[in-house]
Amino acid sequence: MVNITIRKMELRDVPQVLEVEKASFTLPWTTDIFYHELMDNMHAYYFVVECEGKIIGYSGMWVVIDDAQITNIAILPDFRGKKIGEKLFAHMMLTAVRLGAAHLSLEVRVSNIVAQKMYRKFGLVPGGIRKNYYTDNQEDALVMWVNLK
Repeated sequence: MVNITIRKMELRDVPQVLEVEKASFTLPWTTDIFYHELMDNMHAYYFVVECEGKIIGYSGMWVVIDDAQITNIAILPDFRGKKIGEKLFAHMMLTAVRLGAAHLSLEVRVSNIVAQKMYRKFGLVPGGIRKNYYTDNQEDALVMWVNLK
């Protein structure tokens, strides 16, 4: 069992978050995008997962009125398969509820069956397809959502 802490992301976390980002995605977000999300986007909520002082994962979402949208969630490859993503996602859902969201949605690659299974554990169901959503390979995204109230 891995001992982790989930806390709000701070500007000083961005370099380590970028390491997780680059290890997880073919088109990683840039430093500027994270700084914009943390400093300028009043709808954004980002959290990191720490293990022994090192950031091993993170997630973000936007909450606008009563809709929450997960923007991203990632765990370093060496820490996957240990239920850390589930703990982080549960934290995100609780945060969305606390912020008054009635619905939560996200996009996931149609090929990412592991993530889809995890989201289903939390009650998310498929809601549609976004054709050619991912610009690296034009893969479709499955939109998943859940009512929180």
